[in-house]
Amino acid sequence: MIHKNKKHQNKPSGPNIATGKERPGLHPRNKHAGRYNFDQLVKSCPDLDQFVKLNKYGNESIDFAKPEAVKMLNKALLKHFYGTANWDIPANYLCPPIPGRADYIHHIADLLGSCNSGNIPMGGKITCLDIGVGANCVYPIIGNKEYGWKFIGSDIDPVAVDSAKNIVRANAGDIELRLQKNPKDIFAGIIKKGELFDLTICNPPFHASREETLSGTLRKLHNLNPGKTTKAILNFGGQNNELWCEGGEKGFARNMIYQSKEFATSCFWFSTLISKQSNLKGIYKVLKKAGAIETRTIPMGAGNKISRIVAWTFLSKGQQKDWVTANWQLS
Repeated sequence: MIHKNKKHQNKPSGPNIATGKERPGLHPRNKHAGRYNFDQLVKSCPDLDQFVKLNKYGNESIDFAKPEAVKMLNKALLKHFYGTANWDIPANYLCPPIPGRADYIHHIADLLGSCNSGNIPMGGKITCLDIGVGANCVYPIIGNKEYGWKFIGSDIDPVAVDSAKNIVRANAGDIELRLQKNPKDIFAGIIKKGELFDLTICNPPFHASREETLSGTLRKLHNLNPGKTTKAILNFGGQNNELWCEGGEKGFARNMIYQSKEFATSCFWFSTLISKQSNLKGIYKVLKKAGAIETRTIPMGAGNKISRIVAWTFLSKGQQKDWVTANWQLS
């Protein structure tokens, strides 16, 4: 199945749920543009109702500083928009913002479409590898529901993998979970001999240390509740391996790029989210050194947060064309 990708511009796509101002940069196909309709969400997930309050702007919202409120909002969004009726995660595991996750999926779909005359390939012939799928399994849920893609999710945490497996078992979907037994490996031990992936996605650990993580969280919570926050509480949760690693996202991306070279012909497009613009220059140098044939940088925006996807391929234009013909079975 092929989805015709309509031409669009990255125009502001709706008001921010907290301030009522326009939310910049969400992808035009993102279902989460504009203020959340809490009446609809509560109908889908009645347990959300207890967390819905009027904020200082007079709009219905939740207290994003409270982890239990954020988790329940995610539960409602996944049920209402993606039909995921049974979703849960263990305590203290990452509960990601759904709009941003959806944006990554839609933008990466456009990347595939750009290799096929603007037509986004859909269905189970497209296989995506989610590096660091986490206990929440959100990227595969959205990608599977929106485009019908097959997903394989990997993680170094057995608890996260078991949680993701429970979500898949409870909701169905063409999603497979694999445990990465060597924390130093990203693709080795996950990509099997002869296996092909049309793309890989990743939301790498952002910080370089636990201390940096807590400091950043305290700043974020202070912005949500000025003058009321003195202790860092991870409102979106997260285990250490989900939030920080040696070298931060730059170090993780560097290792990913070098390791991807070993699987140059096993994947069409490799990609990763990069939150810090200051990291791009170094990442481009690593890509050049690794021998990437083509690199794309895709800007994204959600609320006041601006980030981007960096994607790369080791396939020549001729190899890309052959891949599309052979693996997507285009007419």
